[in-house]
Formats: sequence, C-alpha cells, structure tokens
Amino acid sequence: MRGFNKFLDRVSDYLSKRKGLVPLVGIILVALNFILRQIPGLGWFSESDLFLHLGVILGILGFMIAWAL
Repeated sequence: MRGFNKFLDRVSDYLSKRKGLVPLVGIILVALNFILRQIPGLGWFSESDLFLHLGVILGILGFMIAWAL
C-alpha cells in the first residue's frame, strides 16, 4: 500500500505541473478516432469508436483532475 501512495504522489506532482496534458491526450485520441473512421477495412476497431470513447472519458477526467489540482 505504501508503494501505491508514493505512486499517486508522483503522478499528482507530475500532473500538477502539466495541467493540460491529460485533456490534450483525450483530444488526440478523438482526432485519431476520426482518422481511423476514414480508413475502410479496419473492422471492429474503427466501427466501435474505441478511441472516441476513451478520448472523451480521458478529456473529462483530465479537466476534473486539473481543476482539483
């Protein structure tokens, strides 16, 4: 448990200096999903909108984390 607390402290310190990093990664994932949707023949990978959902969730969580820090 002590190792997990140190990990959370390090992540918190890292993200507090880079508040826009997590939402930026979310935006990149949404853009990547848009690009993958334009390529035919990828099957479920592009049809499931995996990167769209991950990007939106990561973006919202990133704004919440940045606001809290």
